[in-house]
Amino acid sequence: MKAILAAGALVFVLDQVTKLLALAALSASHPVPVIPGFFHLILVLNPGVAFGMFAGLPPDWRWLVGLLSLGALGLLAVLAFRIVPRGEPLAAVALGLIFGGALGNLLDRARLGAVVDFIDLHWRGHHWPAFNMADSAITIGVGLLALRLFGGGRPREPRG
Repeated sequence: MKAILAAGALVFVLDQVTKLLALAALSASHPVPVIPGFFHLILVLNPGVAFGMFAGLPPDWRWLVGLLSLGALGLLAVLAFRIVPRGEPLAAVALGLIFGGALGNLLDRARLGAVVDFIDLHWRGHHWPAFNMADSAITIGVGLLALRLFGGGRPREPRG
């Protein structure tokens, strides 16, 4: 449980600090090139969920996005209670990354009505939707959990 709390708290703090910096220093109309042609910083307020899905919902229905986020956190909590007692540190850190990121984005929704995104990647005409530290932590956490669930975790004991 300590690994979940530590990873979650670290992600949450880093996410909120970087978002405050983005809100203070960036503009939606003026991208800041970090690596020209590949990586820019730009302010995007995303009222939807991952990759802008449901962003077109009317403002009166945006509570639905928050409700979906809370539901996902509930499912993760159930998963956490199943994995953590087994003493799997990698899975615990993965869950912490996901919880911290989800809470950071949920706080944005409650406070601003949208999630603050600012990392903008593009390459050879391909453009990835803007994202933030919370999104990165969630993606890494889900990837680690997938590795654990699909054979990258502890070796299974032989049946017999």
